[in-house]
Amino acid sequence: MTLAACQGAPDAGSGGPSPGASRSPSGYGAVFLAVDECSSRGRDTFTEVPCRSERAVARVTARYDGKAADGPTCPARTDFVLHISEGRPSLVGSDGTDAGEIPQGYACMRNLEPPHPGDAGGGGGPRTIVGDCVYAAGRGQVRETACDGSGKEKPQYRVAAAAVDRAKCPALTALYVTLGGSEPVGCAVRV
Repeated sequence: MTLAACQGAPDAGSGGPSPGASRSPSGYGAVFLAVDECSSRGRDTFTEVPCRSERAVARVTARYDGKAADGPTCPARTDFVLHISEGRPSLVGSDGTDAGEIPQGYACMRNLEPPHPGDAGGGGGPRTIVGDCVYAAGRGQVRETACDGSGKEKPQYRVAAAAVDRAKCPALTALYVTLGGSEPVGCAVRV
């Protein structure tokens, strides 16, 4: 089983465990990294741990089977996404039965303590939301950066509103940013 953290994919997800999820190899829950369970962070891996553990660093806010590109997206304030590769753990569940296979999936994670890059203006997270700042990254692309200027790149625009289409953006809009969801157009103003 392999876990990898990444940031990407705009839109909104409903959260909740996926219907076909399997038993946990760690014994902490019925589903490996199910909603409201916590993980530790190692150098290259993440492990499910009790949320009261001193090793716990992030909580699962939503969990889905399949590839992130094909499924629902994470909630707006997600700090990072863990991609879970298919695998058959060698551990036995806490009830003494085979823990079973872990399907390919992804978990939407929120840090237990700051920083929270998924918050509006935080400079990261897998989604761009109203209140975030961006800079031009070339070829019609923008990248998120911290609104307070503490990121590697200084903010050039702030997403001031979300709209159904460009025509619904305020007159001062200088840049349109793809957000996804029911209001997929971000109306950004210069900062």
